[in-house]
Amino acid sequence: MRSADAADLRRTSIRLAVQFTALILVLFALLIGVAFAIVSAGQAEANHHTLIGAGQHQSPADAPAGVLVAIQTDAGTMVTRNAPSWFPDQSAMQKVTESGGAIETTLSEGGRDYVVRTSADRGRVVQAALDTRENSEELSRLGIALVISGLLAAVAAGFVAVLMGRRAMRPMVDALALQRRFVADASHELRTPLTLLSTRAQLVRRRLADASSDANADDVADGIDEIVQDSRVLGEILEDLLITADPRESVELTKLDLVALADDAINSLDSEAESRGIRLHRAEPGLSVVVDGARVSMLRLYTALITNAIDHARSDVTIEVRSRGRFAEIRVSDDGPGFSEEARTPAFERFATSRPTSDGGGHARHYGLGLSLVAEVAARHRGGVALEPPRPGIGAVIVVTIPLSGS
Repeated sequence: MRSADAADLRRTSIRLAVQFTALILVLFALLIGVAFAIVSAGQAEANHHTLIGAGQHQSPADAPAGVLVAIQTDAGTMVTRNAPSWFPDQSAMQKVTESGGAIETTLSEGGRDYVVRTSADRGRVVQAALDTRENSEELSRLGIALVISGLLAAVAAGFVAVLMGRRAMRPMVDALALQRRFVADASHELRTPLTLLSTRAQLVRRRLADASSDANADDVADGIDEIVQDSRVLGEILEDLLITADPRESVELTKLDLVALADDAINSLDSEAESRGIRLHRAEPGLSVVVDGARVSMLRLYTALITNAIDHARSDVTIEVRSRGRFAEIRVSDDGPGFSEEARTPAFERFATSRPTSDGGGHARHYGLGLSLVAEVAARHRGGVALEPPRPGIGAVIVVTIPLSGS
């Protein structure tokens, strides 16, 4: 995966994690609100029943712990021992005495909150007060616990969301990367055959203008045959690109003579090299070197290697094919400026580019998709690609190794 694709995946995963974490926090906020409402309602109901029960006692001494009770009768008023100075609430008792029934109020005295119930019962007025400090502390502890739990859940949810987001988004990112790679490969791979088609079509047009003899007519026929062959190559390249872009597809391997394929590639690109004043040739000997591979893919490899060498050679490009041990070896060398030190490591990466200082002849190597495609084709054939160390008087030397047939 390219660094740009990895960065896109990372940003998307983080964005999903932030959104999921925000959703978790909103849900926890709602949970806290519901929990507070339920607990508060439960506390209020419990306090109400406690006050009713306390009001039914005959003496303040019988009231439960923490409840203040005052009983007013014709004989006087009895109050819980050590009651605060504000208790009982005389105004509330006066109202109940006059109107009967029961009233329930809240009071804040001495930094504490009380719920007070005053009622008339069998000729007496009873007032009970309950300190709600414990209720407030309980709600506070509940709130702290819920907030801490919510934060921990949000952190855990964010971490899990990042992992799950990366796992969920990776297939889409990979698919997008495959699409981008296919488009880039297609534009790069089709450029050379299209250039050759255009060149040959122009030659045919000139030959048609001079077709005054049988020899010229034969030249025209040969040119048309070359155009037809190049069109066939274009179709094969498109087929290979489609197979390469779909990891589910596999290419049927056949026995290939790399020497013959090298000659085909040289013949196809010879006119392009000649138009630039570059000599393109294959080194001897010409013994067969057979591997198991896909013909179109190997032609793409040769085309990428040779066109890269033509782009940067001064006057000469040499292709050598030989066997060494259990491997076939393809060496393509040119007499150009070679690879600079900073360009050697990323030379086979996609879109790797280096423009070193000119060598005096105006040459400067530029590397893009071609060599990365060479590396991919070699890897698909269980092989590899490397650069030979620079030597005086020799430009770039690229070596591709592929297992021999049956290895």
